[in-house]
Parts: sequence; structure tokens; C-alpha cells
Amino acid sequence: MNKNFSIRLISNNEIEKVTDWARLEGFAPGFDDISIYKNTDTQGIWVGCLENEPIGIIACVKYNPSYGFIGLFIVKKEFRHQGYGVKLWKHALNYLRDIDCIGLEAAPERLNDYQKWGFEKSSITNRWKLYGFSNLPKKNFYKDVYHNFKVVPGSDITSEAVLNYDSQREPSPRPHFLTDWLKNSFGTVSALIDDNGMCHGFGRIRPCILQNNKKGWRIGPLLADTPPLAEILIRELVKGLESEILLDCPGLNPYANYLLCNLGFNEISKTYRMYKGVQPPFPMNQVYGLACLELG
Repeated sequence: MNKNFSIRLISNNEIEKVTDWARLEGFAPGFDDISIYKNTDTQGIWVGCLENEPIGIIACVKYNPSYGFIGLFIVKKEFRHQGYGVKLWKHALNYLRDIDCIGLEAAPERLNDYQKWGFEKSSITNRWKLYGFSNLPKKNFYKDVYHNFKVVPGSDITSEAVLNYDSQREPSPRPHFLTDWLKNSFGTVSALIDDNGMCHGFGRIRPCILQNNKKGWRIGPLLADTPPLAEILIRELVKGLESEILLDCPGLNPYANYLLCNLGFNEISKTYRMYKGVQPPFPMNQVYGLACLELG
């Protein structure tokens, strides 16, 4: 192994480069995603370098003292199997050593690797794809009528209402991340409210870079009280978009797969949510889309 290997925090001028690494891996990174990761934990995005030139990256973000997440773990192909990835991995674990629970998303072929480090498999996360708005069924799958609900732009609902709704349905509160995520200019947010202005669901769609370097879209997060309300949000978010649309759905939601199948989505891949430490005891039956796999 080259002795000039070092690990340091990512710089802003390296974000475009590592975004392209993520594209090449098929992660379909959203526009400006990594900038948000960096802002969520200013000490949480690290690059591994040879002669100060980045050859790998890992995100290890502390949401709070109880919960952290590891993702965006990439070593450039020509530098793999030389020990650099292990050094990055150990650095991330050391940074999160005092966190009660650490989560990650594992590719199926990496399950055994992470289990050796004390991570336990929790559930499957499915990636779904829709080939544009025109491939949605013309009529709503669910026939329920909601006269007392309406979809509004994210700007028409208070941040407090959305953050409160999210905190009751996600494993750990994430106000700093979510505020940046929902207010980022590269995306559109829609929310479902009742006549009293109470939130009953919300979602975001953002442009992403597909592996073939074409522009696609990713939905996430997507939360709703019920499957019919989730359908209403999906239809609103994808309206008019005629390119590839991706959504990462937690397998712990027993209603999501049925809904997405009937809306014309196709399952294209899966990962496994794994945890080290005390797993969050949250039900996920109102979570239809994760914000991103890289930060959970």
C-alpha cells in the first residue's frame, strides 16, 4: 500500500468529482445532494487521498448522540483491494464510536462483510422505477375521495409542521438535514393538508444524474398517513415528468409494494438496511420513500 495515503475532510471543489463517482456506481445522485450531506455534519464527509488526490470517499454523519449513518462509501475501481477502503471504513467507525446506533444500506453482496463488523440485517429496501408520468394509470388506483384534503407546495406549509410530522415517523429526528433537504433549490416539495392546515403527508422530488449521464428524477422522502394519500402525493410530484423516476422504499412498509406495483413502478434493485447497536423501534408503515440511501 502506498504510504502517502491520507484521510481528510472533503472540500467544496471536490463535490462535483465525487458526485460523478456516485453516478458511475449507479447511485443516481441528486443535484446538490452531497453539499447537503456535508452541511448536515460538517465533520462527516471524508475523502481518502494519495498524494492529496482523492481516490475514495465515505460519509459518516451524526444526526444526534443516539443515531448516525454511513454511506457514499466508494473507492475508485483502480485502487480497490489495496486496503484503502478498509482505512476509510475504520475512520468512519471511529468517528461514530460514541453513537448508540449506526445505520447503513448494504448491497446484497456486502452483507457478510458488514456482519463481520457487528452490523445486523434489519430489512430490505427496494428501488423502484417509473418511466415517466404518462405510464401512471389514468385513474387513481384508490377510489377514496378526500374532500377535506388538498395538496399544496412546500412553501405553503410551515417547516415546523413538516418537521413534526417527520419526527413521528422516522427512526431519529433530523431537523437540520431535513430543513436543508426540503428547501434546496434543486427540487420540488408537496404536502397534504386538511382544512385545519394539519400535515398528513409530504414528499420531495429532485433531479438526479443517471448512470448513463442522463437526467432522471428521485422521489424522497415520501411520507403519508395512508396508501391513498401516498398515491395522491406521487401523482402530484411526477406530474409532467417524462424521464426515469426512482424511489427507494423501505421494506418495513407493508402497503408500499402493492401501491407502487399498481401505479406502474417496477422494482429494479434492492439493498439491506443494517444496524450496529440499539435499533430504532419505529414503525415504517407511513414511510413510502427514503430521502436517500446514502444518509438513510
